[in-house]
Amino acid sequence: MIQLINISKSYAEQELFSNLNFKLNASNRVGLVGRNGSGKSTLFKLILGEESPQSGEVIIPKNYTIGALKQHLEFSEKTLTEEVALALPAEMKYDVYKVEKILFGLGFVQEDLEKDPLSFSGGYQIRINLAKLLVTEPNLLLLDEPTNYLDIVSMRWLKSFLRSFEGEVILITHDREFMDSVTTHTMGIVRKSLSILPGNTYKFYQQLHANDELHEKHKTAQEKKRKELEEFIAKNKARASTAALAQSKVKQLEKMESLEDLRSDKTLSFDFNYKETPAKVLLDVKGLSFAYTPQKRLFENISFTLQKGECLAIIGKNGKGKSTLLNTIAGELQQLSGSVDFHTSSSFAHFGQTNIAHLNANNSVMDEIYAADPKLPEASVRAICGAMMFGGESAKKKISLLSGGEKSRVMLGQILAKQVNVLLLDEPTNHLDMESIEALTKAIQNFKGSVVIVTHSEELLRRVAERLIIFAQEGAEYFDGGYDTFLEKIGWEEEEQSKQQKNSSKPNKKENKKQRAALVQERSKLTSPLKKELVELEEFIMNAEEELSVLHEQLIEASKELQSSKVMELSKLVSDLEAEVEQKFDDLENTQNKLDTLLNDYEERLAQL
Repeated sequence: MIQLINISKSYAEQELFSNLNFKLNASNRVGLVGRNGSGKSTLFKLILGEESPQSGEVIIPKNYTIGALKQHLEFSEKTLTEEVALALPAEMKYDVYKVEKILFGLGFVQEDLEKDPLSFSGGYQIRINLAKLLVTEPNLLLLDEPTNYLDIVSMRWLKSFLRSFEGEVILITHDREFMDSVTTHTMGIVRKSLSILPGNTYKFYQQLHANDELHEKHKTAQEKKRKELEEFIAKNKARASTAALAQSKVKQLEKMESLEDLRSDKTLSFDFNYKETPAKVLLDVKGLSFAYTPQKRLFENISFTLQKGECLAIIGKNGKGKSTLLNTIAGELQQLSGSVDFHTSSSFAHFGQTNIAHLNANNSVMDEIYAADPKLPEASVRAICGAMMFGGESAKKKISLLSGGEKSRVMLGQILAKQVNVLLLDEPTNHLDMESIEALTKAIQNFKGSVVIVTHSEELLRRVAERLIIFAQEGAEYFDGGYDTFLEKIGWEEEEQSKQQKNSSKPNKKENKKQRAALVQERSKLTSPLKKELVELEEFIMNAEEELSVLHEQLIEASKELQSSKVMELSKLVSDLEAEVEQKFDDLENTQNKLDTLLNDYEERLAQL
């Protein structure tokens, strides 16, 4: 497997990481986390050999293939199917059913297969690159934000694909639920170093928090000890009788390791400024319809009421009209028919993906916050800038110099500056890292007003949405219930169609038998070492427990005979062996989980043949 040894990387005066070490084991699917700018994408470039470290070594085994999602677009074939089939290995160049299976999973439909790749939108062209990557089946997949440009249905398919992928995966995504549903380990770049743990992001951040608390306790104890030594030295160095002792304390003080303060990364801080209202119903939408052309309506006859404290989510495939519906509610587009009525005491704020164009390129960040509410005192404006991670002089930065993500934060800052009781939010988690998304989610949950939100994040949907408007293949429909209830009662029709297309694309019986035999052989090859490891672990634990039984008896005898040195020696042996047994139990559980997951995966795959 690949290995990184003592890697250090800097750009100019900015050090990304120092003495970084990492080893990727077989079948590991690793979620890579870290704040924006911490070096996650740079780590990918080092593994790919696109950049070199200042020091250290990247070791990649011979014939080990690595596939990475390309953001640049370059197509040479006339049809979508032919373009993606280019990526197939030579021995599989006629396995078109495999190409179609992946394309259907990523949201393409039957009539797309013969279209020119260049005829698709930019987002769908990125999906073509993702499809080309997935059909190559490399040993390692490096995926940097693969969910960008994917709708919920495609994201759900990609989760399933990655869970059954036989190689290794390193995944960067701001979507926590997506990462946790796919990965076996979480790895983080924190304070210029790398750490990895089995389990999901919640376990990783819990451990990180526990480590920080332990560091602070050690630091407090160290500072107390340092102060005691300094006071002793100050009192006793002048006395002849205690000068030698004071000098020994000086040497002790000099040898003390100095623990540094932990540097905390900035996180967005959200606290929406709620405007009090006596109204129960803040928004009433009746019979809303919209069309860009008379022949095709994006949605029609949409009706719902939104009471104070409620959240309605607009979900569905890309390009169906989700943002258009939100823009129509916000009054930025004129409906074909129907009405949108806000209560007279309602005050709404709209965060839209196209609203970046409303920012004045010549203004500073502070100017744009002031534009949202000119009456705000400077201290409040600076506080909002700081909450959006524009502290100090960066609050005076020109809008024209900001990245897309920074401009999104300015728009969120404008919403924080307003007194509102209705929030209209279109993909507000785009450009935010996990910690900032968590802060935003909690702010939406705590908001006393009403929320209409467009999102493809299943985690955000589950935590905030009580009702839905679903854009499916035939327009949009209102659903009175949360996301999990929708999945249970109705579900995504595209997923059912994908199953049917997959079944219709299955090879003939002879090929089916061949594939079944190959799968059984694959399963045996992957599960055999795990089964062997389980046997070895169980044998070790049984032998160690017998040894512990003997040691406990010896410890009791030594204690009765008051043999203090032997008691200490035996106690250490018992403690070390018990710790080792506990670790082996953890290894046993992890290995059994891996084996169960593999067996379940192969059961499902064999059942599909």
